[in-house]
Amino acid sequence: MTAAAGTRSRRRHSWQQRDSLLGYLFVAPSVLGAVLLVILPLGAVAWYSLHDWNALSGQFRFTGAENYTALLEDSTLHASLVSSVLFSSGVAALNISLALLLAVLLNQKVRGSTFFRVLFFSPVVVSLVAWSIVWGFLLQNSGGINAFFGVIGIDGPNWLREGWSALLAVVVVQVFKNVGLNMVLFLAALQGVPEEMLEAARIDGAGAVRRFFSITLPMISPTLLLVSIITVVGSLETFALIDVLTAGGPGNSTNVLVYYFYQRAFRFNDFGYASAIAMLLFVIVLVLTLLQWQTRRRWVHHER
Repeated sequence: MTAAAGTRSRRRHSWQQRDSLLGYLFVAPSVLGAVLLVILPLGAVAWYSLHDWNALSGQFRFTGAENYTALLEDSTLHASLVSSVLFSSGVAALNISLALLLAVLLNQKVRGSTFFRVLFFSPVVVSLVAWSIVWGFLLQNSGGINAFFGVIGIDGPNWLREGWSALLAVVVVQVFKNVGLNMVLFLAALQGVPEEMLEAARIDGAGAVRRFFSITLPMISPTLLLVSIITVVGSLETFALIDVLTAGGPGNSTNVLVYYFYQRAFRFNDFGYASAIAMLLFVIVLVLTLLQWQTRRRWVHHER
């Protein structure tokens, strides 16, 4: 190797080291944030779940898997799991289907579509607590919704004091709060569907429904995957809405897993058991996310 070639090799190696260092510097904030805000807190919660920890009495005693064994025998936890399944299933189904319907309608080039886009998106930027308080007044036995029903001769239920109606009410309120975000995501995806493909299908005689299911839906399936993941995860983490509207009642009909975790930690001061509930919730979210991610090859267009 000549001296010139050796010099070029050293310079190339030096530039590679600089590029690597620059790359590490760029990713360092994200990695540091993930370690400090995700990995370390998760490890701490896992450690606390192995203890009997009462903050008021100062008791902090290692108990091993006792908290996890107690989960299997906790009837309130079982009711919370059922409530969480019903709540999350209702929110995901209604939110995704309604957001897709609104996006398809508002994607049409008609006058006033911009106004309705803003109208449906505006609840997303409203404070969740304020939104819940307003809906709490509307859903009271003598509130605005039952008053409207009374005008047309319908005797509405006491929405927040009956099991089935309370669960339905919190699902609908949650959907109305966040449907605008998914609508915007679907709108962006719909505007990326090639118009020439739709026009070719139209010339071949495909109707609007056939074009939607054969062309539009497969083309926006990556966005559908994203929306389904964030909607399911978000529904499992719903707390403020439940706290303001029903406080988990009546009975345990709206006592979802996150709210039950809050009760055990901050009302009963049983932080060890609450940590075990938090780990259970983490596993549920992780499993559902991985299931959705692993099944994407079956229905996401670009993954086939």
